[in-house]
Amino acid sequence: MQYRNLGKWGLKVSEIAIGSWMTDLNGLGAAETARQSIRAAYDAGVNFFDCADAYSGGEAERFLGSVLRDYKRSSYVVSSKVFFPMGPGANDWGLSRKHIVEQLDNTLKNMKLDYLDMYFCHRFDPTTPIEETMQVLSDMVQQGKILYYGVSEWSPVQICKALSAIKELHLRPLSVIQPQYNMVDRYIEDEIVQICAENGIGIVPFSPLAQGLLTGKYRKGQPLPAGSRATHQADKQINNLLTDENLEKVEKLAKIAGDLGVTLSVLALAWILRLPQISSVITGASRPEQLEANVKASGFRIPEDALGEIEKILHYRPFVRKIG
Repeated sequence: MQYRNLGKWGLKVSEIAIGSWMTDLNGLGAAETARQSIRAAYDAGVNFFDCADAYSGGEAERFLGSVLRDYKRSSYVVSSKVFFPMGPGANDWGLSRKHIVEQLDNTLKNMKLDYLDMYFCHRFDPTTPIEETMQVLSDMVQQGKILYYGVSEWSPVQICKALSAIKELHLRPLSVIQPQYNMVDRYIEDEIVQICAENGIGIVPFSPLAQGLLTGKYRKGQPLPAGSRATHQADKQINNLLTDENLEKVEKLAKIAGDLGVTLSVLALAWILRLPQISSVITGASRPEQLEANVKASGFRIPEDALGEIEKILHYRPFVRKIG
């Protein structure tokens, strides 16, 4: 496993991280498999584990904390997020001082930790002044409850407003963002990557395999694999990605991966890590075998000629409007 700095900051994170969004905790067998996956990740050199208060209503935080408790606290980096409703009350959601303080304390209690290494605003809250949100996050750093803070799915304008408020109020810096980023969703390349580069902000993207599209399990003209996410996912995110255009890209990308002697998953993860602004890639692993396959992307560098072929296949065109 190789490690990178979190943007310009001193924190070192493994190139491959483990997220808890899709962790299945239903039943003794599922929980034990998830526990084995986390332990396999740690043994493979993964030191960054991501979670959120909204995952399974706090159960994911409690589970992750119980597994990590077996390890020395200084040996791992753990994060969580805040924003989504955690109850029926008017203040049980969002990014107000009240909700952030209460939920951070609850997260620390769930995980049985004294502090989080990273804490993210899961979404933007239009009902709360951005100065209030940035101030309380800075205060939590000052109090030692979090070490670094960031945001997840925020627009370029929202990120810039946050940076402006931080500068004006002389607050602790915003150090990291966690956006969605993969071969078929490259919106952060339009503006966000440059914003992060200019401000020393690390990027730790989620959904790097596009809900499983880039694992190669879904192929054009073939039935959905039994038990796969496309057969049961409630919001149908993966099903919406299974277009003829995307499946044709998968076929071409799989050939490049094969020629390089790696799996499509490894190619997709290594492709994200080609950007120096990427600090770590947050992957999901429902089984230890998946984790063992994904960690092979750390340190794998895609040759320049193959990168050129990939660009031709993806055919990405950033949004540009000529002015004047």
